[in-house]
Amino acid sequence: MELKDNTISEFSFSNTNIAFRDRSDEDLKKARLMFSAFNYKWVLKVGPSLARFGINAGLPIKGIIKDTLFTVFCGGESIEDCAETVERLNKAGIGTILDYSVEGQENEASFDATTAEILKTIEAAARQPDKIPYAVFKVTGIARLAILEKASRGEDRLNGDDLAEYQRIKARFMKLTGKAHELGVAILVDAEETWIQATIDNLVEIAMEKYNKERCIVFNTLQFYRHDRIAYLENRIAHAKEHGYFIGYKLVRGAYMEKERLRAYKRGYPSPIQRSKAEADHDFDEGLKICITHLDRVSICCGTHNEQSSKYLTELMHEKGVAKNDKRIYFAQLLGMSDHISYNLAHAGYNVAKYVPYGPLIEVLPYLSRRAEENSSVKGQAGRELSLINAELKRRNQA
Repeated sequence: MELKDNTISEFSFSNTNIAFRDRSDEDLKKARLMFSAFNYKWVLKVGPSLARFGINAGLPIKGIIKDTLFTVFCGGESIEDCAETVERLNKAGIGTILDYSVEGQENEASFDATTAEILKTIEAAARQPDKIPYAVFKVTGIARLAILEKASRGEDRLNGDDLAEYQRIKARFMKLTGKAHELGVAILVDAEETWIQATIDNLVEIAMEKYNKERCIVFNTLQFYRHDRIAYLENRIAHAKEHGYFIGYKLVRGAYMEKERLRAYKRGYPSPIQRSKAEADHDFDEGLKICITHLDRVSICCGTHNEQSSKYLTELMHEKGVAKNDKRIYFAQLLGMSDHISYNLAHAGYNVAKYVPYGPLIEVLPYLSRRAEENSSVKGQAGRELSLINAELKRRNQA
């Protein structure tokens, strides 16, 4: 049943008592250690390589990593390991998005193994829909990047072995989205680099038309650091209305900006990236507005660690008379980050979910490395996390 009260609850993203109420002092001190380390660039540069070397060499560091970086940002090494995190989040009114975060495997056996693992996350979501509102996957987890890139330049470029490989990719993709449709589980497809995104968009569009006839099952992801995503969103809404199906989008600012700009510069083509952060911020909020305006056709997952955009979406919902717990709208953040947004929104009655990455420790090191780099590169991110943690520890000491 949806809440009848559409007013904006009085809440503050700075309420650390709510944000950290299920975190022990020890948990907060571990998180403080991690975010403090992110301020040292040399740690980010050499840390992941040293960690992988140490684990492979049999040095006794796996336990240290598992008890610090891993425990802050990951749910465990398996779905079963994530159960405690799922329950902890659920008690706070927050859902879980199980995210199998093994990266960089480029062979058919690993693609099939990853497909099998993602199927398990879909089944887990089907068993616990109130606790796990979405499944998620990256297409590069089930496909070789080189084939995705070639197909993005035109499927007619594929022939022979390449075409056969691409057909296997499509089969894996449709197997995952088809299982999600069969079990009634919403599934998010993550966005990736622009030079492979056209292939991903095409696969998602095919699945949307096939599986989103009754409601939105398959979601794409829009990265608004790209200057062409507003036009793409408007085009897809028009197409969905014309052809009678529903669409869903996870809205994010984006994760590959520096890589994208450098590649465009080196190869001499126009950068696909916005000229400034202000333009990306504008388009992100414009994307939210467009989606809310077309909520009869569009479902959204607002994936942001930005307080202003989170608050803006609550204001849009209020203006349109949309219930706080309308299942077509979710807010989402990463485990271990922006708890002040996640927990305060959930406490106020909005739908919130946390991405909970998991996988064998040594295999998720690339993911953990990216989390560390993002915290250091996003202006003020690590400092903001640190200030909130310190404020809560101080509040507890004074209580």
